[in-house]
Amino acid sequence: MIRFLGFLFSAGSIAAIAGVAIVGAVLWIYDRDLPDYDELKTYQPATLSRVYSGEGEVIAEFAAERRIFTPIDEIPPLVKNAFISAEDKNFYVHSGVDGLGIVKAMLDNLRRIQTGERLRGASTITQQVIKNFLLSSESPVERKIKEFILSSRIESALGKEQILELYLNDIFLGQNAYGVTAAARRYFGKTPEELKPEEAAYLAALPKAPSSYHPVRQREGAVQRRNYVLEEMAQNGYLTRSEAEAAKATPLETVIGGEIESHLPPIPNYTYFTDEIRRQLSARLGREELFGGGLTVRATLDPELQAMAARALRAKLESWDREKDGWRGPLATLDEVSAADEADWRAKLAATPAPSDIEGWRKAVVLEVGEKSARIGIDGVDEDSDGHYIPFDDVKDWARPRLTGGGRGAAPKRPSDVFAVGDVILVKAIRKDDGALQRWSLRQIPEIQGAFMAMDPHTGRVLALQGGFSYEASVFDRATQAERQPGSAFKPFVYAAALDNGYSPATIVLDAPVVVRLAGGDWKPKNYSNKFYGPSPLRLGLEMSRNLMTVRLAQDVGMDIVADYAERFGVYDQMPAHLSYALGAGETTLWRMVAAYGMFANGGRRVEPTLVDRVQNRRGETIYRHDSRICDACAAPDPGADGIEPWPKPTAKRIMDRITAYQLVSMMEGVASRGTAARLSALGVPVAGKTGTTNEAKDAWFVGFTPDLVAGCFIGYDDPRPMGRGGTGGGMCAPVFQAFMTEALKIRPAGRFETPEGVEFAYVDRYTGERVPEGAGGSVIREVFREGRTPAMYETAPIVGDLSSSFFGGGDLPMTLGGNAAEIGDGESDAAGDAEYGAGAGAGGGGGPRPPRNLDRDLESGGVY
Repeated sequence: MIRFLGFLFSAGSIAAIAGVAIVGAVLWIYDRDLPDYDELKTYQPATLSRVYSGEGEVIAEFAAERRIFTPIDEIPPLVKNAFISAEDKNFYVHSGVDGLGIVKAMLDNLRRIQTGERLRGASTITQQVIKNFLLSSESPVERKIKEFILSSRIESALGKEQILELYLNDIFLGQNAYGVTAAARRYFGKTPEELKPEEAAYLAALPKAPSSYHPVRQREGAVQRRNYVLEEMAQNGYLTRSEAEAAKATPLETVIGGEIESHLPPIPNYTYFTDEIRRQLSARLGREELFGGGLTVRATLDPELQAMAARALRAKLESWDREKDGWRGPLATLDEVSAADEADWRAKLAATPAPSDIEGWRKAVVLEVGEKSARIGIDGVDEDSDGHYIPFDDVKDWARPRLTGGGRGAAPKRPSDVFAVGDVILVKAIRKDDGALQRWSLRQIPEIQGAFMAMDPHTGRVLALQGGFSYEASVFDRATQAERQPGSAFKPFVYAAALDNGYSPATIVLDAPVVVRLAGGDWKPKNYSNKFYGPSPLRLGLEMSRNLMTVRLAQDVGMDIVADYAERFGVYDQMPAHLSYALGAGETTLWRMVAAYGMFANGGRRVEPTLVDRVQNRRGETIYRHDSRICDACAAPDPGADGIEPWPKPTAKRIMDRITAYQLVSMMEGVASRGTAARLSALGVPVAGKTGTTNEAKDAWFVGFTPDLVAGCFIGYDDPRPMGRGGTGGGMCAPVFQAFMTEALKIRPAGRFETPEGVEFAYVDRYTGERVPEGAGGSVIREVFREGRTPAMYETAPIVGDLSSSFFGGGDLPMTLGGNAAEIGDGESDAAGDAEYGAGAGAGGGGGPRPPRNLDRDLESGGVY
């Protein structure tokens, strides 16, 4: 017997030793390739990045996982205790692995096996952190072994609070919410500090299976799980029995279910401005850093100017669409809708997608069509006692059907020609002066598109960016992504090259027919008016957008020099030295053109447009700052104490002679007061700019500026096609600029363009360039010259170069009329008051023939195109 007992003891000892050896071997094997848990000490979970406007308003959030990192000391005890009760009641007691919890889970699982219930695990919060952060790809058995090994080590290295911080910020809680702060906002529209016990308990119920406890689709199961957590909280001493019972009796109400309304600001939708920030910062910092780095981005956006830009552009696009393109039908058609079943049509309408980012517009459905109006149901607007209607008078003049192949059909004769029951449409409230509703008006997204951009010319800060009529209708950004021909809006760069190479604003250039000999045949540019005007001052050529003068000028200066100027100002990266480019035949973006004009406005210094002032990482460290100016005195202990005001020193490189810039600005002021954009004189402030229109009016432009604000507009169809009569820069974009500036100047008053040293002024005849005495009247203007280059009285500035030849590339050939050559890169009104000299126009020197004084008229008294 003793021998048998000895045998059992020996066998047991050997088995124990073998077991210990096996366990030791397993631990040794897995211990060799354990991940480095020290990285958890500095781990930063992927956190959403936020973009703020200049006023501190959140205008965008970028997140792959919507997470708002919150330090553990800012998470209230109620929330921490709810999750501990739900997931790991012994969290503060065990050392990483809860042995007692494992035993209880095993016994409970034996019962669950018999009843067919889902088995429960016994992982602690520490083990879940290890699984989520370090072991996500392992097999279940391998992961459990590694969790067991790592748990005690991580508890020693990090401590309970740091482990809980990682867990509460990383855990997925459904609805794209990661962490308790994002979930509190998503489900209850609150911060964690504002949560009630039943709300904290519901969030703590979600880690088990968020999709199984949806507050609407699985409401019953969600309430049961929430109440289980509340019971655990009571048993653990975190709630009193009365508090727990009161919370259990409270209905589950969430933002998702619509029972409560969030008092936090809504998550803003993307706009053209914020989407361009996304593109640019993703390229600069990387998409992973932008969408998970917890960045704080300070944008340059001015919300007031942005709203002004959107209104001005939309108004012009919509008016053109109504006049030219007709009615293209509803957004969709709903089946079986009735005014009598409001709940039904509201549900169907809510489920129909439609743009919601257009100020004042709402989607609606046609409920009835009568003889004089159509009754509509409007999303988000309560029904009146007799309903809402669109009167026939609102549509009878413009809602002509769009015909196949273009054009408009006959005007509608009754509401049924436009509306049908079930049509989903867009409407706008037309109000009286006192704000009362006058009527509802039919609206549609225009087919014609455009863009608008406004920028500070001294810093490059983009204050407004509207890349189309509606971002939700079309995300394509026509300000930064659409490359279109600028037409005559490019001409200032030709004139800048000329002014830097011996010309003055009064230099005479021949406006006469030109033939350019090319390998593929002759190119015969022409003026928009199909007229030619003989010898004319440079200023007049720019003000009236004369193509023939520009071509001669570019030929004399040299297209290689013109190309260098265009590249220096960033209009093109590499511009071919083709003569047609002088008239804007190349393609560029509104973004580049506005930035380039900003360099005219600031006196010739390079400026890089930016949508972002500063980017800070999650620790508050600045990792990008646009403003590179230096201010040594700003860091002094008492700035300004010595009587000298601290002022940042400009570091921008000068790319244009200061006097050249001033002369060019003066000439472009003439465009806005006498030339192709003369309507802008109504603004009553110093304003300069240039219109641009391409062949067949496919692209219309205007870019202009005051001393402190530069803005540009582009309008055209996305598939470039002729806009028809009136589709010019002066007729399409100058009014948009004017409407924007009229409002903008109320909050950003214009100063005056600074006059540089080294210039002098003299009075000259606008049409001949001849210097005349002050007060000579008629067409006399005050011209700007470089010191020492002012012509003598009754003389003109000398012609630079031989501009008398009508042929370029063909040697000295006789004068040839331009005829009806195809127009390249222009489309401007060439002077309601310019003289037509005819075929006998002289060429070259002297003052040339003087136009009759009665022809001194500007576009204020004529048509503006």
